[in-house]
Amino acid sequence: MRAQDSPDPDLALVTRGLAKRYGEKVALAGLDLEVPAGSFYGVVGPNGAGKTTALSMATGMLRPDAGRVWLHGVDVWADPLAAKSRVGVLADGVRTFDRLTGAQLITYAGLLHGLDRAVVDERTADLLRVMDLEDAGRKLVVDYSAGMTKKVTLAAAMVHAPDVLVLDEPFEAVDPVSAANIRDILHDYVGRGGTVIVSSHVMDLVQRMCTHVAVISDGVLRAAGTLEEVRAGRDLEERFVDLVGGRHTGEGLAWL
Repeated sequence: MRAQDSPDPDLALVTRGLAKRYGEKVALAGLDLEVPAGSFYGVVGPNGAGKTTALSMATGMLRPDAGRVWLHGVDVWADPLAAKSRVGVLADGVRTFDRLTGAQLITYAGLLHGLDRAVVDERTADLLRVMDLEDAGRKLVVDYSAGMTKKVTLAAAMVHAPDVLVLDEPFEAVDPVSAANIRDILHDYVGRGGTVIVSSHVMDLVQRMCTHVAVISDGVLRAAGTLEEVRAGRDLEERFVDLVGGRHTGEGLAWL
């Protein structure tokens, strides 16, 4: 793709030749991916497969060694401010401003995106309510449980009403009731035209939520398409194991 070319702006995310290496370790080897707008897109793979690296580069948090990324036709690295205004990111393992209260954290995110203060206040109240954090809104985030922290950082990612949400392990440490509520919120968001890209290694969750899926292993894209295309008539977990390999069969612990 030539420098002056850009992909279809109706595609929520496009990557071309996205690559990253850490010393001798290849974290991602030339990822080509297209995420349709309005899809609920799952990115799955074993631990260390390259999922987080891919999403970090796709959202402008980590500079790639090679390749390009577009969000709705906007080049993430050529025009980062325009690109980042269209995406909300829930990163896994990234520290947050935990000496703010939950309400302050969401408010800060909204003001950082240039929203009017009155709009931010209204949206913060709405987000605390739907995330079941109304009582915790005045508490410092440092005192939150892991699940509460996940929910308030998700709220901060949503406050500016982005076109695309990129969520790395959004349900990890979240209780079942809150997880169900979050799924409902995300499905409503997709139903109104938004796009959700979610990284997970829980196949059952992806199979129940997602319309599309990409399988990454050892930094390589093994399969991508609609859920039905990737499953190929089988359970997603079975198909995943076939694609990535590594299952030990006929072996056990004789002493156990």
